[in-house]
Amino acid sequence: MLMASPQTLVLCLLVLAVTEACGQEAVIPGCHLHPFIVTVRSDRQGTCQGSHMAQACVGHCESSAFPSRYSVLVASGYRHNITSVSQCCTISGLKKVRVQLQCVGSRREELEIFTARACQCDMCRLSRY
Repeated sequence: MLMASPQTLVLCLLVLAVTEACGQEAVIPGCHLHPFIVTVRSDRQGTCQGSHMAQACVGHCESSAFPSRYSVLVASGYRHNITSVSQCCTISGLKKVRVQLQCVGSRREELEIFTARACQCDMCRLSRY
């Protein structure tokens, strides 16, 4: 039975880790811009359509949960025994970009859409835009 030296094992694990990382997008901590391609159609039939690189905000922000203070317990009738504080990754700035649409035949149209310009951790909301 062949036995590998400790140095060989470490080298093999390092090569395996680098190989695995190359096949996946690097994980970036925090809240940041993330590009994606959006396809825009002028109507449901897709009479005119075009694609453009847009930006979204993705990532994670801090959150925590802890036992509520006594004053909170009393004020809530002892129903609010856990207090949660959280922030969500949100768009903090928008910009307009022009999308060129190719229509039936050789006709072209132009349409303006919004894309994220900046991101930040902010109060979580169900619907912001």
